[in-house]
Amino acid sequence: MNDSLSTQFNKEYGVLPTRSIAVTDDEMALSEHIEEFSQRLIFCLILLSFFTIACFIDIKEIVKLFQAPADGIKFLQFSPGEYFFASVKIALFSGLLISSPAILYQILLYTLPGLTKKERDVVLPMTIGSGILFGVGLWFSYSFLVPAALKFFIAYGADVVEPFWSFEQYFNFVAVLIFSTGLAFQVPIIQIVVGLLGIISGKTMLSSWKYVVVISTILGAVITPSTDPITQILLSSALLALYLSGAGILIVLNK
Repeated sequence: MNDSLSTQFNKEYGVLPTRSIAVTDDEMALSEHIEEFSQRLIFCLILLSFFTIACFIDIKEIVKLFQAPADGIKFLQFSPGEYFFASVKIALFSGLLISSPAILYQILLYTLPGLTKKERDVVLPMTIGSGILFGVGLWFSYSFLVPAALKFFIAYGADVVEPFWSFEQYFNFVAVLIFSTGLAFQVPIIQIVVGLLGIISGKTMLSSWKYVVVISTILGAVITPSTDPITQILLSSALLALYLSGAGILIVLNK
């Protein structure tokens, strides 16, 4: 009788049963996750905006840094506002690069608490290694690939045309080459993920080096905007070395 009276009382006065209370707790937990995500997203956007504005304020020095590989080349403005809009893109590109470590750190702070210890032991080193490799790829492209590509383009038409370049098109060329090289340097990270998942072992990867030579050569030709062999050989050699490094790490880990 007491149970039936209790049930009737709940129905009449809208008292929630125990299961509904648990659901409410889950909804509160979900709302907290959404709130944390929105807060971190807003913080990342503010950080990106701050560094973008700071780069735009000192844009002339950054422009000189981008122009450094094209020593001796005169840049022209072919349309009204071309330099201004190119400066905005350079500031945004530079602000994104500068703020990317902090943004990556915020992503880690949001995701790591939801992972197990075993998953954290894998995700954290992989994320740090990915960031380092991306930075090395940017440096490699700026120091070697961009100068080699520009040298080829300048020398190719030196006897026919005078090298006067559009500044915006030049920046697009350099930005694409630098960013794509940074992404290409993620090859070892992809290999380690594949190896840890048990899809392909390190020994199998190492035994397939002949195919990798062909693939890295094709990727070198696709990624580099120029058609000169020096730039393609540099990037292809770097990709091959990264691939062998990734396979070697998996072998050391017995994967």
